[in-house]
Amino acid sequence: MERAPMDLAGVLRLLPDVQQADVLSWVERGWVRVDGEGDVVSFTEVDIARCRLVHELREDLAVGEDVMPIVLSLIDQVNELRAALKAVRHAIEQQPEATRAPLLAALRAAAL
Repeated sequence: MERAPMDLAGVLRLLPDVQQADVLSWVERGWVRVDGEGDVVSFTEVDIARCRLVHELREDLAVGEDVMPIVLSLIDQVNELRAALKAVRHAIEQQPEATRAPLLAALRAAAL
């Protein structure tokens, strides 16, 4: 079950090592996308996870501000690819065995 959106104060309580100025900077730069306008923003579970990710990339892996957009873009692309592959897998699983078997054989052959 997904949690209700949370305000900035709630996010900061969940992430005690993260400063308010940092989160606001990440939102301003587009590294974290939130709902809301002006000073009133709400963070979904995905937004909070993104804050954790940005913090870890900055603090633990020392990813610089200049390369952060590239790193986040690549992570987003990987996540989109995973979602697309999951949809393909689901579509294949829904097919009758006579259709599914040749598809799976072709996929195995292509994987080399």
